[in-house]
Amino acid sequence: MSESITREELFDAHFLDRLRTLALRLRKRRQLMRRGMQSTPATGHTREFKDYRHYTARDDFRAIDWRLYARLEKLFVRLYEEVQELHVHIVVDTSGSMALPFTDKRRQALRFAVALAYLGLSGQHRVSLYSMGDTIRRELPPLRGQGNIDKVINAVTQWECGGFTDLEKCFTDFRPTRQRFGSIFVISDFFGRDMNSAVEAVNKAAGWTGETHFVQIVHPWEQKPDLDGEVELADVETGEKRRFWITKREVKLYTEMFDAFSDNLSKACASRQIDFFRCTSDEPFEDRFLELLTRGSALAGA
Repeated sequence: MSESITREELFDAHFLDRLRTLALRLRKRRQLMRRGMQSTPATGHTREFKDYRHYTARDDFRAIDWRLYARLEKLFVRLYEEVQELHVHIVVDTSGSMALPFTDKRRQALRFAVALAYLGLSGQHRVSLYSMGDTIRRELPPLRGQGNIDKVINAVTQWECGGFTDLEKCFTDFRPTRQRFGSIFVISDFFGRDMNSAVEAVNKAAGWTGETHFVQIVHPWEQKPDLDGEVELADVETGEKRRFWITKREVKLYTEMFDAFSDNLSKACASRQIDFFRCTSDEPFEDRFLELLTRGSALAGA
């Protein structure tokens, strides 16, 4: 089992400042894309002040801003837009393969988790945080308000990665709330007991309420291992060890199987209207995080 990670290992001193910049960029993008009132079947909305316009006879007189009239002696009505309140569910894989032998997989995954939590909290949405391994656990009660980001950071830095991922059980047991429209992000490598378990688990996730995003974090070596000759490989989740004689042909076959695994998972998600996003652990975090949200997410207002 891997040890917990320190805050300094996970984030540099300017990480939260960069998150604030990302949130502002997304907010500006949302304002440019919005046109008037947005309709949605989801419940849980607040009214956010948008602008003023001159009062007309067709307007409800109760919308008149009398304080503004006292200053300008002209009638104006206040305009509002509906702001959807989301419940953002962030599910992070804490099995052994997320930290061993490549610790940067966990670092990338936790950065995505904290960034999503920050965006949700700064948008006054409810945020719930879960860990996923042999079972799924809610690590914090639903949080609201930007000041709670430290609770999220403290929680994820205490996680220890170990054991295996039971994707089907976790996805069956996970029950996002129906009280508010949910935006669900599952961050994992999606390595289960076998190659088919991830695709089979997609059917369980299809029943969740709200929009669902699968964020697959892998290490480049896992896609194309640099192996040659006789090697002993150990499964970091089960501890099982096996000896192999590896040639370039075997590496090529493995790479093809790995790509097929990810492609089949992507196709299964598409067939169930689940967004699938693949990221390697060595890619620039900020660029990939923005790309994830601009693909279309209620959290980003897209």
